[in-house]
Amino acid sequence: MNPQIEKLYHIAQQKERRIIGLMSGTSLDGLDIALCRIGNSGQETTLFLENFITIPYNTIFRQHVREIFAKRQIDQQVLCGLHAYIGKIHGAFINQALKQWNVLPSDVDLIASHGQTVYHAPQRLTGQTNFPNSTLQIGDGDHIAHITGILTLSDFRQKHVAAGGEGAPLAAYGDHLLFTAETENRFLLNIGGISNFTFLPKQGSSLKAYATDLGPGNTMMNQFVFEQFGLEMDQNAQIAKKGMVNTALLKALLTTSFLGAEFPKTTGPELFNLAYLKNAQSVSNTSSLTPEDILATLNKFAAQAITDGIKRTSKDLENVHIYVSGGGVHNPLLMKNIREALPSMSVSSFSSLGLNPDVKEACLFALLANETIAGSPSHVQQINDSPAVCMGKISLPY
Repeated sequence: MNPQIEKLYHIAQQKERRIIGLMSGTSLDGLDIALCRIGNSGQETTLFLENFITIPYNTIFRQHVREIFAKRQIDQQVLCGLHAYIGKIHGAFINQALKQWNVLPSDVDLIASHGQTVYHAPQRLTGQTNFPNSTLQIGDGDHIAHITGILTLSDFRQKHVAAGGEGAPLAAYGDHLLFTAETENRFLLNIGGISNFTFLPKQGSSLKAYATDLGPGNTMMNQFVFEQFGLEMDQNAQIAKKGMVNTALLKALLTTSFLGAEFPKTTGPELFNLAYLKNAQSVSNTSSLTPEDILATLNKFAAQAITDGIKRTSKDLENVHIYVSGGGVHNPLLMKNIREALPSMSVSSFSSLGLNPDVKEACLFALLANETIAGSPSHVQQINDSPAVCMGKISLPY
């Protein structure tokens, strides 16, 4: 037997595994690296975060990814090269983190790599029924495994698509196992480039858990400030706070059919981008607005896409609590807009559940890897409209 296969067999039989979860989002700010200690599987799963770091990407890395990100026409040589390049970068970042933490690679059982999404193409977005739902994340797992010497699981979203899903959001699988409450109906809201939530009905409810995208989170605001000011983000909403929401532009932004579509659903910057903004400005005759007013309106747009979705799902529920993670939790104006639209609900940072809101997604990919190695598809059968499958391709280091 290949010794790496034998090692994997023994890892699966352990009561506890040390797994590194990786997350690189559409904001391209950096690689989240979470070293997790995960026990058992299914409803008995336990997760303890040992270490966490975000290693920022440099300007050159961001420029390379932006050459192909969410674009229909690209240089395929760049795409091909980036698949290996990102794998090598992520592998080197892991080695850097392990050295900083004084942890030996041999003391880590698995790496769970989300990769870098470069295109998301469900049929609802493309309108092309001749092709199935599809999504593409790059950053080759074999390169990560070889550079680190650690067994690596990657490309989780493909199994979800193969089994009939849209490849996103995958958070429901981990959220359901770790955060379902006895008496509280929960929305675990994640505001990254795209906003999404996992709805977790209280235990014993006749309702089922599910996850869905809602609309733009940070992506349109980030794209706009990069275009106008050369900034990666509107830090602390300093620019948006100087502007006024334009109701005509907001109304035009809210007209897309995606926002009214049934849950669950997925989307991406392929829809919510600067072209979408410019079209809305043209329709609403607001092309002469100041950048500050546009950014304030984009902030309000993101908040309304989020809160309209939560209102729709929570209409007949009591004891509803919203827990927020992702980069959007650090945007004070966005959080203010969300709270003002949901005055009867409790809105808290995910930290109140005992987990850093910035590390949640990386931890959940570690949990997905744990389920693939030591769990069972039956553990997530109670999630509505999500295939009960184990996800991720396995890369051997040698």
